[in-house]
Amino acid sequence: MIELAALDMAGTTVNESGAVYRALRTAVERNGVAVAEADLQTWMGTDKREAIAALVRLGGGTPTPELVEESYAAFAEYLREAYRTTPPQAVPGVEEAMAELRRRGVKVALTTGFSDDVAYPLLESLGWSTGEGGNLDAVVTSDEVPRGRPAPYMIHRAMQKTGVIDTRRVLTAGDTVVDVEAGRNAGAGVVVGVLTGELTRADFDGHPQTHVLASAAEIPALAEVRPAGA
Repeated sequence: MIELAALDMAGTTVNESGAVYRALRTAVERNGVAVAEADLQTWMGTDKREAIAALVRLGGGTPTPELVEESYAAFAEYLREAYRTTPPQAVPGVEEAMAELRRRGVKVALTTGFSDDVAYPLLESLGWSTGEGGNLDAVVTSDEVPRGRPAPYMIHRAMQKTGVIDTRRVLTAGDTVVDVEAGRNAGAGVVVGVLTGELTRADFDGHPQTHVLASAAEIPALAEVRPAGA
């Protein structure tokens, strides 16, 4: 039985209308470098400062620490404005799926490449929270770990926060290749790719997921998370 579901935020549990993609491209291209679509896809889901540095380098620029911080500030501001204009919403069925997992005794954590200053206002706008009366057991942002995805640290941090010690009893889900690579690197027993982001089923071919689902809303139907006898 799965004890922890560690789920990505943007594109997996939260529909934010592609604002992260646009914000990341804008933040990098303001430095006079071009962003190839394939490179953008590769670095989505990672720590956003790491993504900016890599995309500037791939575009022929020099990602100095000062440039990366300035670009990250621009990314965060663009994203906040995009969210004010088009407020993010829960992916249909995901809130119900998370509630069902918790009803079955599965802890639910969100992991994200966003820093605290982006992640927590986004969650507040949705009415999602941890603690008494909240609908989540843990949130892990990029501020809490030494490296973002595909490193396993956010998933392991979610395990620490929820008291889960066996990686085989962890399910991870995300809408990018680095999400499933992080799940594999963390030793998760179930690694799910979902199609509510920018990737197609074919884009996940050859990567280390155990399942590809149309949406994270389908997770409770997986055999691995059904109660015994169900």
